[in-house]
Amino acid sequence: MASRRGNAKTAEQSDKYSVLLPTYNERENLPLIVWLLVKYFGESGYNYEIIVIDDGSPDGTLQIAEQLQKIYGADKILLRPREKKLGLGTAYIHGIKHASGNFVIIMDADLSHHPKFIAQFIEKQKEGGYDLVSGTRYRGDGGVYGWDLCRKLISRGANFVTQVLLRPGASDLTGSFRLYKKEVLEKLVEQCVSKGYVFQMEMIVRARQLGYTVGEVPISFVDRVYGESKLGGNEIVSFLKGLLTLFATT
Repeated sequence: MASRRGNAKTAEQSDKYSVLLPTYNERENLPLIVWLLVKYFGESGYNYEIIVIDDGSPDGTLQIAEQLQKIYGADKILLRPREKKLGLGTAYIHGIKHASGNFVIIMDADLSHHPKFIAQFIEKQKEGGYDLVSGTRYRGDGGVYGWDLCRKLISRGANFVTQVLLRPGASDLTGSFRLYKKEVLEKLVEQCVSKGYVFQMEMIVRARQLGYTVGEVPISFVDRVYGESKLGGNEIVSFLKGLLTLFATT
């Protein structure tokens, strides 16, 4: 029994968490989200690295990231920039190639996702051995703050239609705050064909198809303080097209 406990503790100590932060025009938010990540990982004692994937931000986000790397160290802040905006899915593929952790955390860099929830993600994963753990705004104490009624209705409506059509077995498909086993994320990214906001939804649907286990942690989603939301009419149309495509092919 003691030996078994010792083996579990050793495995826990060897775990490493790679945080992927795709950025585009996030110069105001990046220093804050990085500081919070360093703070909460430091307090929890988990081994980590933060991989910043900047897509050629014209506002100087990469230059801010370079300064942060000098402050926190190149072992904790990895910069893997790209020349131009190439999409969220390819950003994850790019980031995974450079991740040295056996777990990968994906989250927004605009402070919508608070790093304080990461410890709960990790505990949930260890508790159930889940292949992925997803933050949910629609269960338990989860919620959304800072959105107007129209945006809330769009989000709720999209989630409801998705639940009816795809029956994914998860309460929040359009969220992008998740923890994955690295090999699971690699497999899912290979399978996914969607782009933009549909990508996150397809990841959960494909996970169900492939028999992966999904845990959920209620989170508070807070609308960005700095910068502009990247959700527009084109994204909504793309979402609906992607939803119908998934309904027809899964």
